[in-house]
Formats: sequence, structure tokens, C-alpha cells
Amino acid sequence: MTHDIPMAPGPAAIHPALAAALQARGYTSLTPVQEAVIADGHAGADLLVSAQTGSGKTVAFGLAIASTLLGHDARFGLAGLPLGLVIAPTRELALQVQRELDWLYADAGVVTTSCVGGMDARTERRALERGVHIVVGTPGRLRDHITRGALDLSGLQAVVLDEADEMLDLGFREDLEFILAAAPEERRTLMFSATVPRPIATLARTFQRDAVRVTATAATEAHADIEYQIILAQANERENAIINTLLYFDSLSTMVFCHTREAVKHLAARLHNRGFSVVALSGELTQSERTNALQAMRDGRARVCVATDVAARGIDLPNLDLVVHADVPSNPDTLLHRSGRTGRAGRKGVCALIVPVHRRGAAQRVLKAANLTATTRTAPGSAEIEEKYRQQILDGAAATLPADEVEAPLVAKLLETVPPDLLAAAYLRQQMSLRPAPEDIAAMAVPAYTERAPRAERTFEGQGEREPRRDDMKDGVWFTLSLGRKQRADPKWLLPMICKAGGVTKRDVGSIKIEDTQTRFEISADKAADYARLVAENGSGENNVTIAPASGGPERSAPYAGKKAGGAKSKWQPKFDGEARDSGPRYKVRSERGDKLGTQPVAAPAAAAEPARAPRPPKFNPKDKGKPKYKGKPAHAGDGPRPEKPKKKAGWQP
Repeated sequence: MTHDIPMAPGPAAIHPALAAALQARGYTSLTPVQEAVIADGHAGADLLVSAQTGSGKTVAFGLAIASTLLGHDARFGLAGLPLGLVIAPTRELALQVQRELDWLYADAGVVTTSCVGGMDARTERRALERGVHIVVGTPGRLRDHITRGALDLSGLQAVVLDEADEMLDLGFREDLEFILAAAPEERRTLMFSATVPRPIATLARTFQRDAVRVTATAATEAHADIEYQIILAQANERENAIINTLLYFDSLSTMVFCHTREAVKHLAARLHNRGFSVVALSGELTQSERTNALQAMRDGRARVCVATDVAARGIDLPNLDLVVHADVPSNPDTLLHRSGRTGRAGRKGVCALIVPVHRRGAAQRVLKAANLTATTRTAPGSAEIEEKYRQQILDGAAATLPADEVEAPLVAKLLETVPPDLLAAAYLRQQMSLRPAPEDIAAMAVPAYTERAPRAERTFEGQGEREPRRDDMKDGVWFTLSLGRKQRADPKWLLPMICKAGGVTKRDVGSIKIEDTQTRFEISADKAADYARLVAENGSGENNVTIAPASGGPERSAPYAGKKAGGAKSKWQPKFDGEARDSGPRYKVRSERGDKLGTQPVAAPAAAAEPARAPRPPKFNPKDKGKPKYKGKPAHAGDGPRPEKPKKKAGWQP
């Protein structure tokens, strides 16, 4: 819901110095968060605002602090000590906020500067010395400038914490407390956060005065402009599914999210080899590389940005209408932060989750935790993408303008020389050659999904370690896997491998029997044919591991000899040549040759008397003063000292 911009002066109106800038920017209405922060009663008050990503928070706090920084003046005075401070979690978000404030306060003659890590600190110090009105920075760099005396906060009138929850998640709590403690007590503090967890509430109570809580968007209305889709694919065709998804939607600007930096590098290289104009964004890049990558997306030189979660936080790219989750988000907050890059400020967007079949349950649970619903479909195939190509070619030809005066003679000559059907065929081939060829993906029907019952409502067998087997598992098909006890096979990691290889869930896997050199496992009858086809085409997905159909179930070994017919173990019975066991000690009896004759209960032998031993001489003590001098070890038979060897005469001897 949006409202007309109130242009009349008053406590609920936009400051006159900013109204013209909004109209020049094309604003005709305000978003809910922008409307809420300038409402009656909020002027001059500390605010704790919770609003979803992409709801226009940057312009919102720019409007909120205008009355504090400018008062009734239309323009700022001479720049000196900072009047406003905006703290952001990442470099990209800080620079983005600075750009937004520059155009919003342009008519007011604002002077802004950024203080972010990765940039030249000396340049920032010189800008602070010249004087600024608003400083935008990251917590670490701001604290460094305050410690060195380059940033003086004594004249500060307003402090804004943008994405406060993310700053706490990134470990900036100590830096934030240091910065806020250095600011004057008589200041205005505004905190903007997607959610308000307990750490944010604690921080607000510590550094805000009677803060007004503003909730701009209800949880059920979050991201109403984003269409969510689950795109199912086999685990070994995940990258092909990403490529075909990009080709199918054909977005002008797309972000693809991965969990790790290595995954970003690998996927960006794969997309570059397939002809996509792609850039990568991860924490290992320098600030100049990150800035160049984002600028390439903004000016259209690149159409796909592959990024990690942290590197892309707070980034606002124009015309971003597609977000692809190459890896399933691990929690609802990650899903919302990723998806919030599109569907911003009333624009429509699509969020596609590339989900391997065996991870479908995890994706559904994350969506449910985020109060979101998604449609489910399989990855676009070659035929579907080529059909869309043909429709695009027809639409493009129909929208072609007539030939002008310069082109008309050549067009007439072409029609005289080449028949129209050949011209159309040449145009078609040219257009198809300009479009990347889609990847081949195995046809797959969307499997039915049944949500798991809560743990307390599940029924279990035995000790509660697994759910009851399916009714049709009695007709299951057996397969063999080339790992056994000798390779230390364990069901904990065998089961995920089995499910991933054939695109099944653990509910479709029956018994798993680990033998010496192989493992036999059972697949439900309705999944066995597709499972056999997939493992035959794609293998197990692991090096030096093979999966193949087995002729039958595992051969069961004979029952343990010590068990009774009923299956219970029999009690232990002594075997002592028919003699009953006594309670005395037992000793091993050996023959005269030393052979072991058996174990018999005998009496303990009496201890033999030890022969008398000569007394040992006392040990040598170095502290004894009357110790004899060492005369050398005698080398001859008999008594007396060792004879001395004749000494050699010095000098030459004939």
C-alpha cells in the first residue's frame, strides 16, 4: 500500500528541501516504512524500525533525520564537524547509502563522505579534516578513525544503524558500543532492522531514549512482489538446471547465490564458458574488484552476478528481477536476505530455488519457516527453451520498424535477389545462433510431496530409530554398491549417497545390508526402474564407487550356534571333562615339554623358599669423602695396577 507524498509543511510532511529531489527522482508515493517514520509524533524521537529488505529504508531514514539535521533551514551551513552518522554492515551497502543521500540532499547542499574498510584511510582523513555534514561508514573503519582522533563526534545530532541485525550477526557489537559511547548523549538514534531479536532490543534499551517501535510491514506481507519457485533437478544436473533457468527467464539482471567462495568461482567460470556475461562477488576480492563488478551490473556490461551471502548483503541493483539460489538456503533469514535483492520498491521479481530432489523437504521447511509459499516445477528442458526462443524471434520480427530511406533500396534489392522464404530462414538461423544452446536435462515428472508429520506425532518401531517401512517395500528391488566392511562402510554416509545417486528420498530406501566387500540395499518397487536408469546413465556420483542392480536379496547367514531355537541365547556352561566347577582359583597346567594340557582346577602350589643371597654392596654416593680413586680396569690376569703404556717420543722417528 502506498500513499501520496505530503508536500505541505508540517510534522508529518517531507522537509521542503527534500520534496523536490523526490519528485525529480520520479517518486509519486511513499512506501509504508517511509510513511511511518515521518508520521505525527515521531519527529525528534528515537526510532526502532523493523522493515523488510527492499522496502525503501535508506530513503526512509534520510527523510526521518532531515528535520533534525536541517531544522527549518533549506540548506546546510558551512561543513565542519559531522551532524549525521550512518553505520552500515558492509562496504557496498555503505557506499550505496552515500549515493542515495547525495541525491536526496542535493538541493540542501550536503557534503558527505564514506569511511569503509578496503579504501585509502588517508583520503578519508583529509575529507574529514575539510569538513562534512554526513558520514557513512562501516563499524571497524569508523572506530579506527575515532581512536586516531580523525573523526570528532562532538557535534553529532543523529545516528542511524542500518541493518542492525546483520551487524550483530557479523560480530560488530563491540565496535557499535564503542562508537555510540563516543557520540553525545543528546543525540537522536535510529535503528533499522529486518527483525528485532533480543540482542537488538538490548542494544536499543542501552543506547536509545524512550524509543518508538515502528513496524512498517507485517510478516505475512513480506516480499509480496516476489514470486517463489522451486525448480527440481537431479543432484548431478544441478548446474545444468541453473544454466537452463537463466536462459528460460532471460533476465536483464540476475543474482545467483552460493554458500562458499569456491562455489562462486566454479559457477562463475562455468557460466562464463557458456557465454554468459557474468561477474563474481565474494569476500576474497579487493574493494576495487568488488566495485568494478557492481558497476558492470549497473551499467549493463554484465547480466549475471554470482555472489556469496555476506558479500551481497544490502546491495541494490537496478532492474534486478531474478534471484537464483544455487544452494538451498540454510535458514529463513538467509532466504529473505537473498530474495530481498529483487522485488524492491514495488518492482516485481522472481526467486528460483534450484533444489535437488533429495533436498526438497529441506527447501519446503525453510519456506514454511519464512511464511512463504512457492510453486514447484522441474528444470526447463531444451524443447521448452527453444520454443521460447522461437516466440522471441517472432515477437522481435513483428516489432521491427519499416525500412527508412537509406535502407529501402537495399531491402528492395534483397527481395529481388533472394526469395522471401530464404530471407526468413537466414534471419531465423542468425537469431538462433545468437542465443546460447540449452543444456540437456533428463525428463522428470514432479514427484508428489507429503509434508512430514511433527516428531511427536510419528509412530516408530522398536527403539524409535526409524519410521515404519512403506507398505510396498515388500516388493522392493535390490541393488549392490561396491563398498563394504573392508572399506569401513557406514549407513550414516551410505544412505545420503544412495539417495543422491538415484534422486530418491530415504523413505524410498529399505534394508541396507553391509557385507565384506559390497553393500546391498533395497529400493521401493515404484522407484526402482527410474533408479536403475539414473545410476546406469550417471553412475553413483562418487569416484571408484559403482551401483548396479542385484539378482536378489542378500544371503542370510546361519543363525548363531549358541542361540536356542527360539532365538534367545543359552546360558554359559563350563566344560571341564564332566567335572563340576569349583570356587577355587584356576591355573594353567603344562606338560614337562611345555605343552598346554588344559585348564584344570588345582590347588595353588606352595611358595618355594628363596635361596640365600649375598648382601649387595652399597651404591656409590658422590658425596662420600673417603671414596677410592679410580685406578682403571685391570686388563691382565692377576692383581696390581694396570701397567702403563710406553710413551712415544715427539719428533721424527726412523
